Amino acid sequence: MPSTGADTEVGRLRTVMLHRPGPELRRLTPRNNDRLLFDGIPWVDRAQDEHDAFAQALTDRGVEVLYVADLLREALALPDARRETIDDALAQPHVGERLAGRAREVLDDLADDDLAQVLIAGLRHDELSARRPARRPGVVSALAAPDDFVIDPLPNLLFTRDSSAWIGDQVAVTSLAMPARRRETSLTRAIYRYHPRFAGTALAYEPELEHVEGGDILLLAPGVVAVGTGERTTPAGVERLAGRLLRSGLAHTVLAVPIAQERATMHLDTVCTMVDADAIVMYPNVADTLTALQVCLDDDGVLRVDPPRPFLDAAANAMRIDRLHVIDTGLDPVTAEREQWDDGNNTLALAPRVAVAYERNSETNARLEAAGIEVVAIAGSELGSGRGGPRCMSCPILRDAVT
Repeated sequence: MPSTGADTEVGRLRTVMLHRPGPELRRLTPRNNDRLLFDGIPWVDRAQDEHDAFAQALTDRGVEVLYVADLLREALALPDARRETIDDALAQPHVGERLAGRAREVLDDLADDDLAQVLIAGLRHDELSARRPARRPGVVSALAAPDDFVIDPLPNLLFTRDSSAWIGDQVAVTSLAMPARRRETSLTRAIYRYHPRFAGTALAYEPELEHVEGGDILLLAPGVVAVGTGERTTPAGVERLAGRLLRSGLAHTVLAVPIAQERATMHLDTVCTMVDADAIVMYPNVADTLTALQVCLDDDGVLRVDPPRPFLDAAANAMRIDRLHVIDTGLDPVTAEREQWDDGNNTLALAPRVAVAYERNSETNARLEAAGIEVVAIAGSELGSGRGGPRCMSCPILRDAVT
């Protein structure tokens, strides 16, 4: 049996990668939460309780749960992994040469577990000074406040879907658009490159390329990949990813899906997610307007881009089914919009017709159940403060094929 890979969104989930929120969330303040992409200051203890319950719900269904912090710590046992992640952490434009040299001396001396925590939770100037005082501070150190960050925390690492996505037997280590998130992929890439569990894994995408985020990648069916383009994933990123998937045989059709550039629809998976091999839960306000451009290879190996057509028609055609069944998230436009904001469409399929959803989206969940979808409801009052649902918080590592 393979130990990695997925070619649909709904095959039985066997292994998933999560990140339990930790000290990086405690770094959020009213002064920095907007820059770090959170709507508010989460209650960290409650967020951890909610995440533990989420992980337990997966474990209860037979899903193996891997944690980013554990995988990173184990990968950092290799010197090349330490060097690459430290280099990336200190290559940020606010650091400067003098400060980077002093910080490197501290990071090089840390045990693997402590280094993993610093790479995730960040490092403040006063924390650095406590370990290695600046006898002759440079300009950056002299002008910094004690609670300014040398290494920024990564509170959005919670949303593991965005920094990597498995497509077939390869993994796309993505290129994140927002400055507050870009360093996440250096940790993800170190895990896939150096952790023994993923030895030999081929990369379908790399962080240095045009912006593509995992929340915009939907595996509609084997060989059919939809990629949203809007606030986070650029058209150039879709083109690059499509070319790689098509030429490697990981896909025969890629659908480029323009989405509204609004915060409530930052990724395609905030608009729609798969809950069965031929069923999708979708925000009703866009169901009739969402379009897709079909991208394939012509006989000469050149990308062929067809004119836009309705997304549901294009998806059904590429999936070779009569139609894609739509479960919308409420008849009342106000209710639909409220539950869209609370990630009502951001479900995680555990198997065909079984999906994890936030319990607070009662209208959406009722409509899913009425359509024959078993809903595994979880609490998310604090987890949702970063604007992400169960799908956002999970990176499937292994799914069964759908038969």
